[in-house]
Amino acid sequence: MRCDDIPCGPRVTVTTATERKPIPSDVAAFVDRLARACDHDLGSRLAGVFLIGSLAHGGYSERYSDIDIAVVLDSLSAARALAVVKERSMRASAALAPRLSLFWTDEAFAGGRFPLLDRVDYLDHGVALLQRRPAAPERPALQAIRAHLRGAPLRKWVTAAARFRALRTLAAEDHKAYLRVLLYPARFICTWETGRVVSNDDAVAYVRQRERIGIDVDLIERALSCRTRGADLSELFPERHKLDRLVRTCVRVADEAGC
Repeated sequence: MRCDDIPCGPRVTVTTATERKPIPSDVAAFVDRLARACDHDLGSRLAGVFLIGSLAHGGYSERYSDIDIAVVLDSLSAARALAVVKERSMRASAALAPRLSLFWTDEAFAGGRFPLLDRVDYLDHGVALLQRRPAAPERPALQAIRAHLRGAPLRKWVTAAARFRALRTLAAEDHKAYLRVLLYPARFICTWETGRVVSNDDAVAYVRQRERIGIDVDLIERALSCRTRGADLSELFPERHKLDRLVRTCVRVADEAGC
């Protein structure tokens, strides 16, 4: 499942299995039920069900993380049956259902909902909950990863940063989004330079070790601490003006390197 064919760029240190936090029991039961339901309803149309994201990296936050699941089908025609499984699984757990983010594709990785960076994450970190057949897309080249990053992901982050920069107060429902805005520069630069999708912890360590963000890395590290502790972001909101420098840094990285 893991791919050691790294595109050009420096190697990023990845957290080892022994350093990963265990998955909370309620989340483990939820994803197990989902995998079993996929197996029961889809049968031979199912190639596999996999953990990606923080559940696979070992950095799951009970307050801030999504439950990222990747499902590989024999063909896109099985998507309707998968939607029924998803709906039933979400009804079974009102507490966890809002966190479920389901990615899906066929065995050729030719369609569905499985963006480029999530495919990279699947290749490097995917953890099989159930696997009938091996299925792996071709690894995107670093050039393709950079072209993707400098498009919609960067534009959406710049827009989100501007929104938080303009706010006067941080609403309770905005803490998660503000956290993601603060952590994104580390994730962006790490993936831009290495072609890897890694945990928040590893991305922040990467930019700290390589002094890629400057003085504002301290803000990002404190945001990561809040994530780890499940703490509010209110204490960091007065520093939202620093987003201006972080935006300039990321845009400059994209503009200077090109594709």
